[in-house]
Amino acid sequence: MPIPCQRTLASSASLEGTSLHTGEKVTLTMKPAPANNGILFRRIDLPDQPFIPAVVDNVQQVERATTIAVGSVKVHTVEHVISALAGMGVDNAIIEMDANEPPIGDGSAKPYVECIKKAGVEEQEQLSSVFEVREPIHIEVGDGSLITIVPDKAFRVSCTQVGPDGRMTQYFSTEITPETYEREIAPARTFVFYEDVEPLLEKGLIKGGSLENAVVVRDDSILSKEPLRYEDEFARHKILDVVGDLMLSGKRIMGHVICVKPGHGPNTEMARRLKKEFGQMVAMTPPVNIPTGEGTLDINEVMQILPHRYPFLLLDRIVKFEGDNKCTGVKSVTINEPFFQGHFPGHPVMPGVLQLEAMAQLASIMLLRKPENQGKIGYFMSADKVKFRKPVMPGDTLFIEGEALKIKSSIGHAKCRCIVNDTVVSEGELKFSLLSR
Repeated sequence: MPIPCQRTLASSASLEGTSLHTGEKVTLTMKPAPANNGILFRRIDLPDQPFIPAVVDNVQQVERATTIAVGSVKVHTVEHVISALAGMGVDNAIIEMDANEPPIGDGSAKPYVECIKKAGVEEQEQLSSVFEVREPIHIEVGDGSLITIVPDKAFRVSCTQVGPDGRMTQYFSTEITPETYEREIAPARTFVFYEDVEPLLEKGLIKGGSLENAVVVRDDSILSKEPLRYEDEFARHKILDVVGDLMLSGKRIMGHVICVKPGHGPNTEMARRLKKEFGQMVAMTPPVNIPTGEGTLDINEVMQILPHRYPFLLLDRIVKFEGDNKCTGVKSVTINEPFFQGHFPGHPVMPGVLQLEAMAQLASIMLLRKPENQGKIGYFMSADKVKFRKPVMPGDTLFIEGEALKIKSSIGHAKCRCIVNDTVVSEGELKFSLLSR
């Protein structure tokens, strides 16, 4: 599964409604945000219009909803908004509100999905930060709730919802893509059991609640303004909450989330665990001391920087660094190269695409010299103005020269060329995204 580019909104879009707990009228506006910005809520009803990043470190309360806060500034019930953005593949957005809680709508994420579609979605240059789960991660809490994430090449969620005394036990499982999220998950409405909500109604703590924005379960009866949208609507809504709460980890997930009786508490606890696991994984990749002045790197030092190995490591050593933005590497081309067996029998020629890969490996080392990039990895994004001028044969020594053109945020541009016997044999301009390993 290739790593996708980050996405943001193409324009601004708004919706109005009533907040669940206070019953106040609120206007919510979704706006584009720069790459690597994440999801930010903004309270425009307050004098300094403060921002509250939607990250797990800012989670303050998880009883019946997820509340985030910075200092005394709070935003309640954020999970449906974040879920809609994550489910529709939006990484960066600013959510402005003139109250402390989003509009509840019909109790689902459908109104937010419609708002996102009205604004439109566009790709950004930077690659998304995706945490590929390689070992099972498991948490369990005392009330029977558990969440396990196992390796998978997609993002999947399987949920078993269990109500009090085993009532309304349901199961649903799906891969989360923008298409499946909009069709299968977003319309699922929030639900409550009457014995849980009755004390809140008596205390006036859910002034905006009604049968139009929630499904109420009383004994074995379903109370709502419309029939259930799916026979397993409760399990689907729990998946909706899981998608929103796990996005607070700050990473897209490549893995299969399996949950039984999930809730905002276990969900956000798993988000914390994901953030911790990712931090430990990055910490296991120590930065390499790449020379900042003139210097060389032998093959062992090259292998500490690049993750490539046989038969795809196409750089034998770095023979020269020049200033901050130039370097030269060497690849000795021998008849023992595995690609010569098929390219071509009786007429061995080094494939041009592998010359391009050698340039990319050299450019990655060059761009990783900056202290803030050490320990990262360069992902090849595109190649422009590529030209192959002469064939490269066994016995040739390939000198690869690279020059960094610019580095903006996590995106780097470089110009490279391969030389044999003082003659340029190939050249091109390359673009990279620099991400944590």
